[in-house]
Amino acid sequence: MPELWYWDIRALAEPIRLLLHYVEEDFEDKTLEVGPPPDYNKDVWRKQKDSLGLPFPNLPYYIDGDVKITQSNAILRYIGRKHNMCGSTEDERIRVDIVENQATDFRWPFLMLCYNPDFENLKDDYVKKVPGILKDFSDFLGDRPWFAGQNITIVDFPMYEGFDNLVKLVPGCLDSFQNLKEFHARFEALPAIMKYFKCEKYVKRPIHSNKTSFSPY
Repeated sequence: MPELWYWDIRALAEPIRLLLHYVEEDFEDKTLEVGPPPDYNKDVWRKQKDSLGLPFPNLPYYIDGDVKITQSNAILRYIGRKHNMCGSTEDERIRVDIVENQATDFRWPFLMLCYNPDFENLKDDYVKKVPGILKDFSDFLGDRPWFAGQNITIVDFPMYEGFDNLVKLVPGCLDSFQNLKEFHARFEALPAIMKYFKCEKYVKRPIHSNKTSFSPY
């Protein structure tokens, strides 16, 4: 059975977990624990990382038989190719490529803010930029149900996770962008996702590690 390994948080692994449950692929959700403050020791990972035969050892990593993959986007694409979720037309594939990278750009400033010890003083400046960020995504999505078009693809999973994280920092931020609000609701209404959220395998994890200044569940 495939194994997905990551810290016991959402972060980079949650879109992968969501995708695996969406395609109903059985897997083992393996987690590692960061040590307590003030050291936040990661020796549990350092002691094993170079003995696993991974290319560019890092977390998350995914093992499926003889296949060993690091890098979260590479894992999403591997699973997506197996289930024809990387775009079925050239236009869809181009949109997937664009959003895959834009989702990373979307996540990074949010991550840096949450890990910054000066979070409270920096938060307001970040929040002021949120409407402009969301407008770009809203314009790109248009009247499509999913970011690549009519069909759900791998990029909808990190985009959902990004929006779901953001609304915890800025409640109501999607209200001015009806298509993004509907996208978020549409994703959560997918039968396989609803089943995942209700099943015993679902763990309500924090967004980030205990080292961050902002990490709600």
